[in-house]
Parts: sequence; C-alpha cells; structure tokens
Amino acid sequence: MITDHDTPEHASRKDEHLHLAVRLHDRDRPNAFDDVSFIHHALPGTSVDSTDPSTTVFGVRWDVPFYINAMTGGTRATTKVNASLAGAAADAGVAIACGSQHIALRDPGRAEGFRIIRREAPRAFVLANVGPTVTPEDAVRAVEMLEANALQIHLNVAQELVMPEGDQDFRDWPERIAAIVAAVPVPVVAKEVGFGLSRHTMTMLERTGVAAVDVAGAGGTDFIAIENERRPRRDYSYLTGWGQSAVLCLLDALWRDEPTSLPVLASGGVRTPLDVVRCLALGARAVGVSGHFLRTLVTKGPDDLRVELTTWIDHVRTLMTLLGAVEVDQLRTTDLLVTGETAERARLLGVDLTQLTHRSRH
Repeated sequence: MITDHDTPEHASRKDEHLHLAVRLHDRDRPNAFDDVSFIHHALPGTSVDSTDPSTTVFGVRWDVPFYINAMTGGTRATTKVNASLAGAAADAGVAIACGSQHIALRDPGRAEGFRIIRREAPRAFVLANVGPTVTPEDAVRAVEMLEANALQIHLNVAQELVMPEGDQDFRDWPERIAAIVAAVPVPVVAKEVGFGLSRHTMTMLERTGVAAVDVAGAGGTDFIAIENERRPRRDYSYLTGWGQSAVLCLLDALWRDEPTSLPVLASGGVRTPLDVVRCLALGARAVGVSGHFLRTLVTKGPDDLRVELTTWIDHVRTLMTLLGAVEVDQLRTTDLLVTGETAERARLLGVDLTQLTHRSRH
C-alpha cells in the first residue's frame, strides 16, 4: 500500500524538499567526521599508480568506493536533477540510488522521473528506493521501473513524525521489510535517511533478511529541519540534530564485541574525499553522498558535478597512497584517533577506541 500522503496532489512536496535541502545544506559545518584523524606514517611504501580504489558491494565490484545516494524524483524539476545526476554518475563510473519512488507507484505517469536514471546511466549500478509501507508487489515494480541492481528501503520514522502529512504508525515495519526482501529479485539494503542506525536496529534488520544496511547518520541533510520548515509554527525546531552520526554508527556496528554480520554502507554528512576514506577505514564497504553533490549540481551545474566526481576519485586514491593502503580493505588496518564528543559517546556504547590506534602493528 502507498500511504495517503504519497499522492500526485502532493508532488509539489518533492520540489519543496529539493529546495529546502539545497538551502539548508551547509558543506562547511563541523560534524563527527572531524573527530576522526589518521596517524601519519612517513614511509607508506605505496604509489598512486598501484592504488586500487575499487570495492565489492552485494558481490559486485564497484570501481569507485563512493556513490550518489538517494535524493529525489517524480516531478518535472526533479526529473532534470535525476537526469543530470545519472549522467554524471555514468561518466565517472559511480553507482547511483534514486529517491523514494512512492509517487510513481501511485501515479505511473510520474515514473519518467525515475526511469531517466537508467537511460542516462545504462551500465551503472542503480539502486531503487521505497519505504516499508509499500506492498511486496509495488517493491517489485519499483525495481523493474529502474531495471535496478538493488533496492533501498528507507527508514524515516523521525521524518514522518515531523512531516505535516506524515505516517504515525510504525508497528508492522519489520514484517513489511521481511515481505519485501522475500519478494524482490535483487539485494535489499535498509537505509536510514539521516538519523543513524543503532546496533539494536541492525540486529532487528538482520532478522528481516536484508543484504546490507546504510547507516545514513546525522550531520548532513536533516529531514527534521526540512519538515519543520513546512510546518506553520515550526514547532519541532528543538529536534534538529537528532540521531547518531555515521561515525558513531560505524563504531557501534563494527568495533564493539561481536560486530554485526551485515555488510555496512555509510552516508550522512560526507563533505570531502577524506570523509569517504574515514568511513572506509571504519569498515564501511562504500560511502553514499547526497547533499554535497546535489548542491554542486544545483548551484554550479552538471559539468562541475562531473569534474567533482572525477576529482573525488583521484583524491581517494591520493589519500589511500598517503595511508599506505593499496586496496580499500587495507584502510581497515590504518591507525585512527577518535576524539571529542564522538569518543565520549563511543565509550558509553562500549567501544574500545585504543584498538583503532594500533591497528597497523597487527
């Protein structure tokens, strides 16, 4: 079932979200990534030419360890955005996820805003996107709409509760996710929308059969802030900043006793190639970027986005060389210092941060 607020009459909400996401995005804002630094070793023993930035996700080799994460689609304006994002992704060899397809499942006339992604990026790894409220049949339709290689199920409770027309009942979401996983012919990744996935949530998601999770932590696009802007009284402003950062989620998932068995993707507040490498060093298989690339596209244009994607790939290879990592997996043996508020929170969760500081000795 598509929820009542995902109707053609509310298509303007997509454009409003797009406008607010660009206006509220602050690429220079400090966040938890600033609490993670590498110990520099002056003899890395590597070269840029020998560095391989590829990674494996869902058993598929990706040439690039970051991807354009879910954003938008379904209106005339957002169709143009998706076309430009997909074209840039295709040129750079980067995977891409679309935004929620609910509007197109309810109104097939709006499917073009999503199909354009596959047309512009015919050989790219493409992720479709639905919420837990759709039927398994509609989830299959969403995958078919994009000829998608995988499906994201977005978990957006915080957004829905602040959204003026949002859902209020989330009791059956685990069962719905399991039904979708059983029905679709592609791997499923459960994805937050900017508030982070706790270890407890990941344990519940493991039982549903999802193939991976995207922690999508706080620090980037804040959908509480966006939805609060749409409320007449803006009465939920005190919830801005809710949730856990991607860094804290990765520490919680992968660096406590008995780490999660699920492959973990990371996103949320990624501003630079260094943030990408920080996530990879903390164990993420790949790193999603939304707000930063969207702002580049909207404020500078498609050509600048293409240049930026290529530049990020080059910088990731440079940083890997600096850290002595010939392959992405070797970033997980680099020495990290986690400090500040993130360190305090991680210790409260039971993470031994000293293990990250001496990894290169083992």
